[in-house]
Amino acid sequence: MDNRSPAGPSAAPAANDGSNRRKRRNGVEVSLRYFLPKSGSSPGVPELGPEVASEGEALIQSFKSGQPFYTLAVWKAVPEVNGGGSPVIVKQAVTRN
Repeated sequence: MDNRSPAGPSAAPAANDGSNRRKRRNGVEVSLRYFLPKSGSSPGVPELGPEVASEGEALIQSFKSGQPFYTLAVWKAVPEVNGGGSPVIVKQAVTRN
């Protein structure tokens, strides 16, 4: 018996609804933001320029300008105590308001 799932279009992930893409990292949902480079910056010394609304828009603008685009995930460090042991510093995704 063949237990493999189909490799057709029904196996593809859901399309992005145009909002910022969310990605799971270590079981945490992260809101990604997309930026074009600031004029005069280089990949060696990146500086964020204007923010774009979606990954698709970033891809198009990057293609048109021949420059890279930057993806930003924002984290903060928070303490976590596991079962009465010593506290551990962990990263926590910052949600955008």
